[in-house]
Amino acid sequence: MPLTAKFLLTLVTLGYSVIPSIFDFNATHATNPKWMPHARFHVVWQVVSYDCIALIALVLIWAPGEMAAARGWLATGLAASVYAGFFSAAFGKKLYGGADYDTNGVLPLHVFGIEVDVNISIFTTMVALLAIAAGIAAAV
Repeated sequence: MPLTAKFLLTLVTLGYSVIPSIFDFNATHATNPKWMPHARFHVVWQVVSYDCIALIALVLIWAPGEMAAARGWLATGLAASVYAGFFSAAFGKKLYGGADYDTNGVLPLHVFGIEVDVNISIFTTMVALLAIAAGIAAAV
């Protein structure tokens, strides 16, 4: 796997692990007193699971040895799965009464009068970087 693809895949992996950990392990999510305790349980479970998956992915990306390309594609598949889960939840939120944000959480930004959700913006960027990394890897 080319070094550029490895770096992009690493950034994408950190995007689904470190970024949610920063945003979700605080008073807007995991310790939010307005959230039901079971919802807090699920967000902690989700974030810790993504952190564990990310550790596996980073080993797959950077460990020396045989089958580097196959390991890179497996790490790509793990990232694609996490981001697919996010966008499934985002696009299907009307089916289960979900929302992009809570009014007592991380509020959307307003850019030139347009409401921009932080999660959707960051994760759309990460998916674009994932596609670029996959394109670079596939070209080899």
